[in-house]
Amino acid sequence: MTVSPHDQARILSEALPHMQRYDEEIVVIKYGGHAMGEEEAAREFARDIVLLEQTAINPVVVHGGGPQIAAMLGRLGIKSQFSGGLRVTDAATVEIVEMVLAGSINKQIVSHINQAGGKAVGLCGKDGNMVVARKAGGQGGASGGATVADVVDLGFVGEPEKIDTTVLDQIIGRELIPVLAPIASGPNGETFNVNADTFAGYIAGALKAKRLLLLTDVPGVLDKNKKLIPDMSVNDVRKLIADGTISGGMIPKVETCITALEQGVEGVVILDGKERHAVLLELFTDHGAGTLIHR
Repeated sequence: MTVSPHDQARILSEALPHMQRYDEEIVVIKYGGHAMGEEEAAREFARDIVLLEQTAINPVVVHGGGPQIAAMLGRLGIKSQFSGGLRVTDAATVEIVEMVLAGSINKQIVSHINQAGGKAVGLCGKDGNMVVARKAGGQGGASGGATVADVVDLGFVGEPEKIDTTVLDQIIGRELIPVLAPIASGPNGETFNVNADTFAGYIAGALKAKRLLLLTDVPGVLDKNKKLIPDMSVNDVRKLIADGTISGGMIPKVETCITALEQGVEGVVILDGKERHAVLLELFTDHGAGTLIHR
């Protein structure tokens, strides 16, 4: 499709109030799932992140990498153990997890952003003691219910316990784009793998971000008729968990949203990372994308 110069100018003009809304604000974007899989999609994502920075928004990218970790474990012949349907991260596995997340994936995203004209800085939760984690389990979910992780030993899987934004404070607002791998230190120097959604939620809360965007493999939160719910309050979320509308893997995602909101994030959006320019659709258009969850 060819867009005329006049239409291009009109589109840019219509984006102005949205740009002003997020002027100098922090937006944390969790990037993961199948959205990370294709080279062209990854490059488009990088261009969109650079565009945010060019419009005086302060983007912070947190990425996952489950499929890439599984592929590397397979190549090295390390068999994953599962307990209660969840991967157990033993000492051998956590080394690979750190290598893949804080190494190859992180630097690939940094490279794409830099090639698009940005200045990305790749970090993980260990840098500057940004995220100190405790061993996952025994704490209950954000809604107070027990989860599978509470009753099985997942090894070196952690939950954020302390966030120190000193390093990020030195980066944000200086034309630099932080790209964070969800690896954290433990109180005794051990390495913990942290769920990327959870990591992003705690980072967004500590930074008092204007928005937290969770790019996922689904359009957002769906009602019982499988139709997208565009806007929800925390109370709405809790009601839909109670009646079973929100179930399975969506429960920990919305609990992450609630935690981030309780820590000071203004709004959290769950959106489909496979949709082209999903971040720009959400931030710069009236159309929006996904499900906005707010207090």
